[in-house]
Amino acid sequence: MSRTAYAALAATLILGVSSAFAEDAESHHDGGEHGEPGHHDAADDGGQHGDAGHHGDGMAMIGEAGDAADAARTVNISMIDNFFEPESLEFAAGETIRFVVTNDGSVVHEFNIGTAAMHAAHQEKMMMMVEHGAIEIDRINHEVMNMDMDGHVMSHDDPNAILLEPGDSGEVIWKFTQTTALEFACNVPGHYDSGMMGDISVTK
Repeated sequence: MSRTAYAALAATLILGVSSAFAEDAESHHDGGEHGEPGHHDAADDGGQHGDAGHHGDGMAMIGEAGDAADAARTVNISMIDNFFEPESLEFAAGETIRFVVTNDGSVVHEFNIGTAAMHAAHQEKMMMMVEHGAIEIDRINHEVMNMDMDGHVMSHDDPNAILLEPGDSGEVIWKFTQTTALEFACNVPGHYDSGMMGDISVTK
């Protein structure tokens, strides 16, 4: 598929899910499951969702930021429209992994480690970033991302995630501390629902 054709498809996906996310966010705004759209108090579900659509205190259940010097191995992740290579991952509890993530697609993609519930919550924030112009089809508007949006700064800088423009690469260093059922996913609107996610098995 050509870049132009895919950009048109991605735009359709984003616009198509926008109203659904907006309705869901509105239902959560008044004390719903995830709290304020795209922004989640650490008290929600015992802190699982964390603040601002990321994971805050809930990070403990999925692991912790790792030190590159402690990395047991390097895992290369390729983000393509709209899937990952590899499609699943397996690690041992206590293992620190250096992920080298490359966006080999034609649109902006995210690599994010979390539970299914965390991804669902984070998707609200990503929709807000799209609606405010911080994330465009094939570029990240860093100036807008660092601006105040509805009382919150939309910077995407959690240690368990990376957001990349087409052709860019980056690293995530992560220590898997316990045997929680996890997923790696792209939460750019429409991408997760299109199948851009995979399972992470953490064994004892």
